[in-house]
Amino acid sequence: MANNSSDDVDFRAAPITRLKLSDQVYDRMWEMIVSGELASGDSIPSERVLMEKFGVGRPAVREALQALANKGVITISQGERSRVNELTATIALDQVDEIAKLLLSAEPSNLEHLKQVRKILEAGTVRIAAENSTDDDVQRLREIIEVQRGQVKDSKGFIQADIDFHVTIARMTKNPLLQSVTHAMLTWLFEYYTPLLHWSGREKTTLLEHEKLVDHLAAHDSDSAASLMRDHLGRSDPLYTNQSA
Repeated sequence: MANNSSDDVDFRAAPITRLKLSDQVYDRMWEMIVSGELASGDSIPSERVLMEKFGVGRPAVREALQALANKGVITISQGERSRVNELTATIALDQVDEIAKLLLSAEPSNLEHLKQVRKILEAGTVRIAAENSTDDDVQRLREIIEVQRGQVKDSKGFIQADIDFHVTIARMTKNPLLQSVTHAMLTWLFEYYTPLLHWSGREKTTLLEHEKLVDHLAAHDSDSAASLMRDHLGRSDPLYTNQSA
């Protein structure tokens, strides 16, 4: 029986690399934020204090701070102390925004996948919204419909009002994740909005369905709201196409 010593094992491990000083500062500051040592709204210590704390030069501190700012974790203001941001779903989604758009453009089938995700997400969202709807929510949705009605000759304005309508429904769930994900998803879809000339009356159909949807929300009828939302999104699918496909 062969006796394999540890010296004979082929680990195939990548060589250990020494982290840049700025990376080490970044990691330490990230730990401070995760642990709560630096909480949302707190001022970041001055560059001089950080230099002394970590035993590094100003360039390493500045590079680490900029990396945190690029991720939306802190805000750097000229003439003022940097501050830790309140971490939200919106900040997280902003970090993947460009990658998501690249993913959609690189593989045409991903647009169809996104449409499918939208139907699943919004059908569930509108159910919760129907259960939670208030008179103020319903009034706000009716106001958005009137704004959208005034934009029937402006495709960009019309679709922006459409996004506002659907994001407002997501806001009614009181779930900030649903609201942020819905807004991001619709913003990505907007890039592929291509009005179809042969679909006459599409604006009228959209407005009519929005009005019916609000009626279901006002009546707290979650089943009817979810059913209409699925039909509504199914009809709008052809408006989002990848022209390069």
